[in-house]
Amino acid sequence: MFSISQDFAPPFKLISPYFIAGSIFYFLSVLFLFSFSVENISVLDQKTLSFVHLFLLGFVMMTIFGAMAQLVPVVLEVGHFGVELFYAIWPLLAVGTMLMVLGFYSYPMLLPFGGVVVLIAMMIFVMEIFLTIKKVKKLNLVMSSMLSANIFLFFGIIFGLVMALGYAGMIDININSLLRSHVFLVIVGYITVTIMGLSVVLLPMFGLSHGFSMKPLERALKIVSLAVLLVVLSSFIEFKPLEYTGYILASVGLFIYFYFIKIIYKTRARKEIDIYAKSLIFSYFSLIASLILGLMYLVVGYEPLLLTSAWMMFFGFFSFIITGHIYKIIPFLVWFERFSPLVGKQKVPMLADMLPKKSSSAQFLFCAVGTVIIAIAILLQNDIFIKAGASFLLMGALAFVRNVFYMINYK
Repeated sequence: MFSISQDFAPPFKLISPYFIAGSIFYFLSVLFLFSFSVENISVLDQKTLSFVHLFLLGFVMMTIFGAMAQLVPVVLEVGHFGVELFYAIWPLLAVGTMLMVLGFYSYPMLLPFGGVVVLIAMMIFVMEIFLTIKKVKKLNLVMSSMLSANIFLFFGIIFGLVMALGYAGMIDININSLLRSHVFLVIVGYITVTIMGLSVVLLPMFGLSHGFSMKPLERALKIVSLAVLLVVLSSFIEFKPLEYTGYILASVGLFIYFYFIKIIYKTRARKEIDIYAKSLIFSYFSLIASLILGLMYLVVGYEPLLLTSAWMMFFGFFSFIITGHIYKIIPFLVWFERFSPLVGKQKVPMLADMLPKKSSSAQFLFCAVGTVIIAIAILLQNDIFIKAGASFLLMGALAFVRNVFYMINYK
């Protein structure tokens, strides 16, 4: 288990806008679901691309950037190279996300502008993280995963900008070919590798796990990273066996990662199944469901299997692992800044007191039911189920936004 120090933590006022903006983008993503029907759900449909960027850039990336602003210096035990840069990243990312969403939805000419703004935000983030890691004398597993993930993100956003220019008609490129690289570099190379690397810090810390081997995680990270490289290479040489090898290796690496998470779960000292544990259990079983559906798609080629796999990865795995950690991270950061100086002087709340139990349980239940219903709707190509699932998710999203503001403003 890695040591954690709060000596280098940035102020909470720098991080809180990321969580607030992320929760609002999550709510907007859920609202967007009501505009879908089975006829217009496809991988390259304009509405689908608009939704995916709204969810991944606005919610997933926004929240991860905020968490990384806090966790990177704490885990590395060095100060940020330029912590003030994080005040600029979230508004740039928010504006760029909205421009890209509008560009994909109705106005393609906005895509290059949105792409450039998102590129600037992400380049500031990547360069700041690189320069912060550079201050560390010796890299461990977590630091190596952060370095790899940010290298993947760097190339992913470059490919994304090139695709945005092609989509707007400014340059002539093979968008389908670059799409594989862009998707794998950002979703698998950055988001998934980041989650995998930070798991060895956050899960043992919140679950009080000890005495486990990190060998499975090391193997999983190497296999997933190799898979990303193979898929990217296949985009340029158009060699199908290489592409499919990358897909299979990514699945193998993530199955090994799931095994590693199971080990951590079994060695934990904190046995309580709270909202954090429930969220993580749902997220990791969603990951397994996503992998199985994806492998089935490779065999039979039925597109709804691919779409359902992506849905379970996004709203099942990413969404629940992020919301679950938010219920731990925000109360801890608020308590540390607002109440730790008062310890020994007056009565201070416990971390559990700062979590809205009923509202967070309602959020989990509504979102879990909505996620499963929409997965079934995509598989069965049923419009009524999509609206029903979106209705459940809307209630959960409202509860989530309320919970974020409640925890941040707790006094």
